[in-house]
Amino acid sequence: MEKVLFLGTKSANHFHVPHPFSFFLYINIKSPFSFLNPNTHFLSLIQSNKMDSSPPEFYQNVVVMRHGDRIDNIEPLWVSTATRPWDPPLAHEGRVRSFVTGRKFRQSLGYPFQRVFVSPFLRCVQTAAEIVTALSAVEDDPNALTADDVPIDPSKLKVSVEYGLCEMMNREAIRNEVAPKDGNWGFDISEREAMLPIGTVDNTIERIYKELPQWEEPVSRTRARYEQIVKDLADKYPTQNLLLVTHGEGVGVALTSSKIGYTVYEVEYCGFVELRRPVFKKDESFTAGEFEVLTNNGQTGVSYAQTPEQ
Repeated sequence: MEKVLFLGTKSANHFHVPHPFSFFLYINIKSPFSFLNPNTHFLSLIQSNKMDSSPPEFYQNVVVMRHGDRIDNIEPLWVSTATRPWDPPLAHEGRVRSFVTGRKFRQSLGYPFQRVFVSPFLRCVQTAAEIVTALSAVEDDPNALTADDVPIDPSKLKVSVEYGLCEMMNREAIRNEVAPKDGNWGFDISEREAMLPIGTVDNTIERIYKELPQWEEPVSRTRARYEQIVKDLADKYPTQNLLLVTHGEGVGVALTSSKIGYTVYEVEYCGFVELRRPVFKKDESFTAGEFEVLTNNGQTGVSYAQTPEQ
């Protein structure tokens, strides 16, 4: 199994982040609001230490996860013949891992997702397709290992591609020799949406990011992007539970931005963090507290520890 190790360099089987980072966690309570009422609006966030003693109306849950096993780390020769070597698909093992992870979400999280947002990279879209099928399956067949021939109820949740969740657009994550020489990354969003289960794509939403970040995006800017996109999506849909399918760095940032003073060292394929925050309702508006991380070290494929004092 390939893992993301946040240590400082990149090798064939591991992704090492040059600087330790911090992000956030996950959430664990059912929301009584299945869909956002268009007549309501979401107020700016309030600091948790400034809240009054009134109990929250509900909790919003956000899960941020890494994609499944990518083929170029299982079949090294794949790159030499690939037409899009910067955008590898899942290996079969990755499809199975993604589907099984979706089944675990369905059986053990204790709350449903209303929306899924996914990076436009192929491995993430394929991961989302497997997970959405597992979550939306008409019957939870324990013998099914992939989404093939699994009937679904497309009304259960909606899926959207979001550029803000994409891979780090720099040589830390994408080797220069495989990046497109003409700068054309060739992401056809309509094509990617067609890979998702029929009836689950929401074509009505407005994306937070309108296009890919520029190539050679600084690592610091990438981390700021990951932190902000989680907050922006949560604020846009405050009454819904969200699943965000992204890349290893995004998972790490999600944890450390909410669990200050901690460093993520490893994110496995389909590793994820769970975040939760309280949401308060006043009249027709909502305010939210800060995210807390619910995932324990090593419990969900993410290893982290308190950052040593210098």
